[in-house]
Amino acid sequence: MSYSWVGAPTEFNGTSPLGGDSTDENLNQWYQSGDQAYILIASAMVLIMIPGLGFLYSGLARRKSALSMIWACMASCSVITFQWYFWGYSLAFSDYATNGFIGDLQKFGLMKTLGAPSPGSPLIPELLYAFYQVRNNHIMQFCAVTAAIVVGAVAERGRLIPCMVFIFFWATLVYCPVACWVWGAHGWAFHWGVLDYAGGGPVEIVSGMSALAYSMILGRRQEKMMLNFRPHNVSLITLGTVFLWFGWLGFNGGSAFGANLRATMACWNSNLTAMFGAIAWVVLDWRLARKWSMVGWCSGTISGLVAATPASGFITPWASVVLGITTGIVCNFATKIKFWIRIDDAMDVFAEHGVAGMVGLFFNGIFAASYIIGLDGVNNGIDGGWIQHNWKQLYMQIAYIAAVTAYSFVVSAAIAFVIDKIPGLHLRASEEAELLGMDDDQLGEFAYDYVEVRRDYLAWTPARDQPETADHQIPQGERHGIPQHSQMLEGKAPSESDSQGNEHTGIGGDRHAVAYEKAEREQRTLDG
Repeated sequence: MSYSWVGAPTEFNGTSPLGGDSTDENLNQWYQSGDQAYILIASAMVLIMIPGLGFLYSGLARRKSALSMIWACMASCSVITFQWYFWGYSLAFSDYATNGFIGDLQKFGLMKTLGAPSPGSPLIPELLYAFYQVRNNHIMQFCAVTAAIVVGAVAERGRLIPCMVFIFFWATLVYCPVACWVWGAHGWAFHWGVLDYAGGGPVEIVSGMSALAYSMILGRRQEKMMLNFRPHNVSLITLGTVFLWFGWLGFNGGSAFGANLRATMACWNSNLTAMFGAIAWVVLDWRLARKWSMVGWCSGTISGLVAATPASGFITPWASVVLGITTGIVCNFATKIKFWIRIDDAMDVFAEHGVAGMVGLFFNGIFAASYIIGLDGVNNGIDGGWIQHNWKQLYMQIAYIAAVTAYSFVVSAAIAFVIDKIPGLHLRASEEAELLGMDDDQLGEFAYDYVEVRRDYLAWTPARDQPETADHQIPQGERHGIPQHSQMLEGKAPSESDSQGNEHTGIGGDRHAVAYEKAEREQRTLDG
């Protein structure tokens, strides 16, 4: 059941799987140009989320691995764009497959994908829908964002190229099937009537559980290197959060697949959930330290936005307030789970994405309202949750949460395990590389150039063969294993013999010594 057609002047007649022949007729006649423009803009907004994640992860990491986190997020976008074009879209959304689990290759390379209405909405063409979903561009963009979330698992000890190999097969075997379940025309969750607006399952639970599985296979960071650990750049964390917030309005607002009232409601609900999630999180942090935390505000905001992803197009504004407070509290405590299970989820992807996605989906089973769903002018007659006496909806939501959680964790762990056993593709960097930092070991470039050899970058790294006692003085040269660095800490220029041919550390020659001395003078001036 649906409303009478409120889209373009002409309703699609269903005579061609491509929407018609563009040489004989105008295929734009089936759609409103305003809706198409809106989704294109939303897709561009979602793209901002990927560097936003890079900045967020970079700020949360230590400075010696800061640039590697940005590189991982951006490189994963390249991998996903290829995968989605190659076969990802077909595996997730081909309407020729009817098994309910995964699509087929009928739309390999975007074949048979042009001007017909999309699987997600009759308001936009399938070609635009495919671009939106690689958002993750918007469905493609959806997949790219999900991959960027997952790569947080490599923080400070993972090799980058094996991670990109993992991302390709993960998108094929994990993301695409789950997207097919809930968004595909023949998916089992779709036919059940599971309510997942913008990706609580395919995006949030999948990213959280996949990151947890990857972290488990990768192993914990070296304990001695974790002494006095803290995020190295809170300003960068805040910038990344703001980028994510901006992009999330396109992510959730665009999932209405049209410039309509449901899109507006989704944006309102997203903001409410984010802000009340932030308030709940910082209050919980304040009770421990009696100080307000900027990192806590960012974490609460992101958790709220994650919870709004599956729920913002289904629930009312007052329910979004309750969702935000609940998510902030639950996810704050969920950050402790990694210590109980001893899995080093360095970026708290499981707590802030996996758990928050579960909370949002659970809320749909209780607070979903049919009059919110019908605001797009297309989806009328869909039942709400418990508040509208649809008692079975909550059970369907719980079953869906359990299926996505188990499947994404087990398959992601299996993929990571197999890749790790392939010669040359071991996931973990060496202990020496971890000591040096992923920027130097994997990239040969640095987020801050000469700054990375100073202060906490060295002082936080005790020698591997020394006991962790407070009165033990660790020689500076052993802290990083590079004699030139200890000389620079003492204000000395590296000797000519040490400087020659030292390409690995990027230190050598008078030019570097002069630059270091200049930086020292500037720092002394700032220190007063």
